[in-house]
Amino acid sequence: MANTKESNETAQRAELHRKIWSIADNVRGAVDGWDFKQYILGILFYRFISENMTEFFNKAEHEAGDLEFNYADISDEEAKEDFRAGTVEDKGFFILPSQLFENVVKTARTNENLNTDLANIFKAIEASAVGFESEDDIKGLFEDVDTTSNRLGGTVVEKNTRLADILIGISEINFGSFQHNDIDAFGDAYEYLISNYASNAGKSGGEFFTPQTVSKLLARLVMEGKTSINKVYDPTCGSGSLLLQMKKQFEEHIIDEGFFGQEINMTNFNLARMNMFLHNVNYNNFSIKRGDTLLNPLHNDEKPFDAIVSNPPYSIKWIGDGDPTLINDVRFAPAGKLAPKSYADYAFIMHSLSYLSSKGRAAIVCFPGIFYRKGAERTIRKYLVDNNFVDCVIQLPENLFFGTSIATCILVMAKNKTENKTLFIDASKEFKKETNNNVLNPENIETIVKGFKERADVEYFARLVDNSEIMENDYNLSVSTYVEKEDTREIIDIKVLNKEIEETVKRIDVLRASINEIVKELENE
Repeated sequence: MANTKESNETAQRAELHRKIWSIADNVRGAVDGWDFKQYILGILFYRFISENMTEFFNKAEHEAGDLEFNYADISDEEAKEDFRAGTVEDKGFFILPSQLFENVVKTARTNENLNTDLANIFKAIEASAVGFESEDDIKGLFEDVDTTSNRLGGTVVEKNTRLADILIGISEINFGSFQHNDIDAFGDAYEYLISNYASNAGKSGGEFFTPQTVSKLLARLVMEGKTSINKVYDPTCGSGSLLLQMKKQFEEHIIDEGFFGQEINMTNFNLARMNMFLHNVNYNNFSIKRGDTLLNPLHNDEKPFDAIVSNPPYSIKWIGDGDPTLINDVRFAPAGKLAPKSYADYAFIMHSLSYLSSKGRAAIVCFPGIFYRKGAERTIRKYLVDNNFVDCVIQLPENLFFGTSIATCILVMAKNKTENKTLFIDASKEFKKETNNNVLNPENIETIVKGFKERADVEYFARLVDNSEIMENDYNLSVSTYVEKEDTREIIDIKVLNKEIEETVKRIDVLRASINEIVKELENE
């Protein structure tokens, strides 16, 4: 059964990816790669919410006995009268039948007003949430899908042709039903696009995308030994991939109160909210806010989180002590020092720590330099170690992330440790080599999680260190300080070597004697 499911997943995913790049071929050369991503993701999202809404109404009517009912076939007037009331409260938005993806696609090739009709539909969807609880979750979702932009073509005809190509291409992708699909099809398409553009488009760089395999590892680490958590938080959520990996890894009812995140970049903020919907997370189960996490945190009113996962931007600049009020901020004050202006890493770490519940766990991807640099960073490390917040430091392989080849680390923090010890794991050899980037395969992830769970000394891999030893090492938290590297150089047996040298010397003596004989013969001639 498992093999059948796995083969179905593989087949569905292959079909999905093939179709996406078929659409790309149709518009390539006309639309920049990055811009294409925005359009295809936006319209993919448009199809998803259209089908989601249609299924919502159809299911209710079918259960009521009207098996022939199809929301897409009724008039807008009937929809307004009979179906609009209460829908926004349930779904977060409302779409009229004429505005549904499947109905727009039918006339896409012949509709001379396609680009403006789409623009109006997107505005109408966003407007449907105004005044409701979901307004902030829906507002601006289609902002980056500008159907009137000259990037699609210089004339209306060209714009409409490109849009029709994308609409029809996406309509032909066989997602199947929501209930019977073996993959999270819409979400998978989204992540496939994001990961490909992160790896190939210079404009994206990869700064907002955490590869799925790393996301899986972080999810496993924060949940190890736990049967349930209240909610999960990512203070720098980017496109939301880390949060959603928590949804993918664990069954329903494990995460009681949903998914929370903050993102500073507008495009990524929109992508993250779309990503939530695309993974069928309803608006009342997530809270994605836009703003500067360090200077304007927007989840202050939330009770602490049992799980925090994050891949904050490595060593970016921030205002630091340039703002004299920050040293009194409840997040940063306990350490007595602010993260340096040139390296904000510990600002994100201290922010996460302050949002962590007393029984929670945080797993944060970090730049290796923060574990040994001196100055303020050493002071903050001292605070973390002295208060026994550092649970584990994991050295990851190099070249896991798009846009950087460095070997990153994971810092795991907890507030409920029962012993004054810190686990160090050297997972630098745990990877599978691929063409462009190394990846963590399931076996690699299992090995790391097993080491984390067992907390036992394993030669060249893991070591449980008393915090007093870390103090003696001036609060250095580099894995290499505590876990010995295996010497992979060839071991030479000196006795065998001496014997080989002895034999070589004998052969040289024989050869020299032979040469001397030849020389004598030549001299006597």
